[in-house]
Amino acid sequence: ASPPDEEWPEAEKAEKLARGAALKWASGVFYCPEKLEALGQYRSRETKRNNSIQARLKSTVQSYLEGVSAGLEQLRSAAKEVQNVCQDLGAARWALIDSADHFQVLQQMRTLMAEHVQLASVVKVLPQLFSVHEVCSHTLQLLREQHLLEAHAELMMLEHLRDDILFQLHLRGLSSAQATVLSYFSGLQELNESLAKQLWGIVGRSLQLVREDPVLFVSAVRIIEREEKIDDALLLDATFLPPGRPKGWRQKFYHILQESITGSHFLTACVDTTGPGLSRHLAALQRDVVAELHVVKDLMVQCVPAYYNILSICTATYHQALTSHLQDILQEDLDKQALFLLLEWVLHVYQSPEMMGHPGLLPEVDVSALGPLISPDLVDQTERKYVVKVKASVLEWMQRTLEVEFKEWFREEEPETDHQGFFQSALPVIVMQMLSENIRVASLITASLQQKVYSMAMEELEAFLGRLREALVRCGKEHQKDRTVPKYYVPYLLAMLNNTLALSSSVSSLHPDTAHREVPASLQAALDRTQRKACQLLLEELLLDLQPLCMQLPSRKWLSGSQLVSSMCEVIDKYAKDFSRVRKPIFTLLLMESERLVTSQYLRALMQKKMVCRSAEERGQLCRRLLQDASQLRELFHGLGLDGSQQSLEAVFALHELICLKDPALLSLEVLGFITKYPDVSDEHISTLLDLRGDVSKEVRHMVLEMMAQHPQALPDGYQPIFSIILVPAPELPFCLRKGKCA
Repeated sequence: ASPPDEEWPEAEKAEKLARGAALKWASGVFYCPEKLEALGQYRSRETKRNNSIQARLKSTVQSYLEGVSAGLEQLRSAAKEVQNVCQDLGAARWALIDSADHFQVLQQMRTLMAEHVQLASVVKVLPQLFSVHEVCSHTLQLLREQHLLEAHAELMMLEHLRDDILFQLHLRGLSSAQATVLSYFSGLQELNESLAKQLWGIVGRSLQLVREDPVLFVSAVRIIEREEKIDDALLLDATFLPPGRPKGWRQKFYHILQESITGSHFLTACVDTTGPGLSRHLAALQRDVVAELHVVKDLMVQCVPAYYNILSICTATYHQALTSHLQDILQEDLDKQALFLLLEWVLHVYQSPEMMGHPGLLPEVDVSALGPLISPDLVDQTERKYVVKVKASVLEWMQRTLEVEFKEWFREEEPETDHQGFFQSALPVIVMQMLSENIRVASLITASLQQKVYSMAMEELEAFLGRLREALVRCGKEHQKDRTVPKYYVPYLLAMLNNTLALSSSVSSLHPDTAHREVPASLQAALDRTQRKACQLLLEELLLDLQPLCMQLPSRKWLSGSQLVSSMCEVIDKYAKDFSRVRKPIFTLLLMESERLVTSQYLRALMQKKMVCRSAEERGQLCRRLLQDASQLRELFHGLGLDGSQQSLEAVFALHELICLKDPALLSLEVLGFITKYPDVSDEHISTLLDLRGDVSKEVRHMVLEMMAQHPQALPDGYQPIFSIILVPAPELPFCLRKGKCA
């Protein structure tokens, strides 16, 4: 056995504590001698206490030993009982083994009992099952006679009978008998299909029936609601779901109603997409949709439960069907009129009081919550298609107008005049009416379409002006071949100038924004180019008449006082009278250009090196002739309305001063003043003028040309060149080769 301190560690700990307490007490006693007198009493008291403790310990141990003895006795008794139970279980086991054959007999009885229960269940419903065929036939007859409510009542009875039998079989786990039962109810499928066919036929004609025979439509709705209640009840108890459930006839009702609405009006294949045909189709849609929505609002709403929201559903159906229908139509290649009709109908007619905003439909019908009939992107795409069609039409009309105008230029009579006597033609009126009408029509749709058409109109007008210039060039070439064709070439050119003025003044009125009416820069440039081309052709015509006269300059005959310049003045005056038939801005421009043309031709003739003054007397004659000619021409143009600041004949007067200078040594100063005033004059021009004097030495010429090289001139801003457009003939070689053989 192990030592006591290892078996009872608590005893060792208690002993140590007791020893410690005793030592503590003893030390206290020995430190206080007065307490030694009570030591005997203390010993007696401690002895009594130890005896008491030992007595209690003996009592406790005795009680514990008695409990252990009782427990051991109970264990012996329990062991005997367990042994008895094991013997009984062994006996029962052998008894069960002996009874196994009897259990097999009981299983057979249980199977037989189950079959008996199934047979009893079938026998119980046999009378009802045998009557199913008869009831089905009667129900089918009721359906043929359109006694829908009675037929549906019998159908529900049959379905209830079938479902009840199937449910009982399901509870008993007799799934094998379900096929036998279903065979008796095979006619229910036909009845359901026949009833559904009649219901959907009624729903498909609902808009007509609610006006003519609402009872039939109401019966259909009642049947649908009965079926919905049965579906809801079965779905709440999902343990058993009969065949064919849920039917979902309410959703089918909505679907058939929407299909009937869509199929009756919105078949794109039957639509005539030409302008008149589409107009009739849209008018019919407007009339029919409004009429049918009135029927729904006033009659159908009263025939269905409120929670059907039938008016909202029909409104949304019409809206969606129209959206799809119009998108299909827009896929076709529509003409200009058809595109305009569609845009007008979608953006203005659809929500107007004549259609969805009809007072009789408000406030129940509100399509604003359904979104736009067609998307903004599709509207923009349709507008662009419309602009393309309008552009093609405008191009065709403008081309036809130009062809007519071109033919009129070759007529045997002058162009027509306005009340002030100015030449004109119908071209600007036709073009402006065409463009303004298209822009006005576009403004009836949207501001964006109006802006698109306006931009297209400006582009087409600019292109038209380009073709007009080409036509003027063709006419000018024909006239160059034979100056008698066209007979009234100049008047028609003047009429064209007046036309460009009319277009320029009218085109700003086409702008959609009245606060920013201005001619686009590119279009104004095209108008200016057309004006310049007509002016150029007129000046070329004037030049053809002036050239024979200018060819005679300079000459001795001219110096002697011929009427050459007088003849030039007569030609100029004749053209000026024609120019007076054009309005003021162009008239002044033509006079200025004519004057510059005369001046340049006069100077060009002087620089052709046809004559050299042989004496001071001839130089004097030349000076007088230059002064007289320049004065005569200046008075002519002044009388026509050009003041001195608008004339370039000052160059002839300056040339006169250069020729009339008597001292050649002063030519450098005179030429310096000349080139300062006319910086585009070149060395060749000055050299030719010095040759014309006939008295300039090589030294003076060299000095003059060197002075010009030392004082180069820059062209100031706004300077109109005069001499740079005049070509000087190349100088002749100082020697020539003889025609003989080379050495």
